[in-house]
Amino acid sequence: MAEFMVVVADPEAGDSHQFDVEGQDANRFLGRDLGDEVDGGAVGLDGFTLELTGGSDKAGRPMHPKVPGGNLKEILAKDVDIGFKESRPGERKRVTVRGREINEETVQINAKVVSGDGSVADALAGDDDEADEE
Repeated sequence: MAEFMVVVADPEAGDSHQFDVEGQDANRFLGRDLGDEVDGGAVGLDGFTLELTGGSDKAGRPMHPKVPGGNLKEILAKDVDIGFKESRPGERKRVTVRGREINEETVQINAKVVSGDGSVADALAGDDDEADEE
């Protein structure tokens, strides 16, 4: 059974929110690629659309948007690549990254809000109010 931590960034407000997703909601993410859009209902943000921007596996290796599939691959990284920061000008290094497809090995998924009704903070506050009433 798939289980993910989804970190949703709200570019307008400049904040982010973490959600633990498992079961049927987690299955909505399986097989998706970075850059795909997903319904926010999977993380409790009904009425919002999320764009998948990145993630990492259980060893902390980042997902790379140019690597197809969900397997591990070694790439020769420059400063502009994900997963590497050069210590001197022109330095390159071979690093291991995960492909752009979300699979069972993925632990964390990063996403950002693309469209939606209102603000994310208000939507989350509304969910808390409903839980307090019950």
